[in-house]
Amino acid sequence: MLAWLSALTFYDLRWRRLPNWLTLPGAAVVLIAAALAGRGGPAAMGAAALFALYAATHLLAPAALGAGDAKLALGVGGLTGAFGPDVWLLAALSAPLLTSACALLLPARRERTVPHGPSMCVASAAAIALVLF
Repeated sequence: MLAWLSALTFYDLRWRRLPNWLTLPGAAVVLIAAALAGRGGPAAMGAAALFALYAATHLLAPAALGAGDAKLALGVGGLTGAFGPDVWLLAALSAPLLTSACALLLPARRERTVPHGPSMCVASAAAIALVLF
């Protein structure tokens, strides 16, 4: 999972997009692995809940949040959901805070967009690490 999250982070930072060939297969692997580990229900609920939030945000403000972020929400929502609602909530709340902090740290310039995918990946990995370690 770390390799997948790292690839997504690199890609979004470099090209400012999250391609389907990275987001969707990763989400499928997460959900299948969670089901095989006996955590399919919580993972599916986490994926559905985070996707619903991100899809609604994308539809209401497409310039603020891309479709790739909504698709990534399936994978990271499933991943964190598999570890429980506390991990899911921590990651879901931390990601926008990280993106906001990065935006504040950027020097003032005309275009101040910050990719959100890296924050989603870092927040998910950190929330899981807190539970595992």
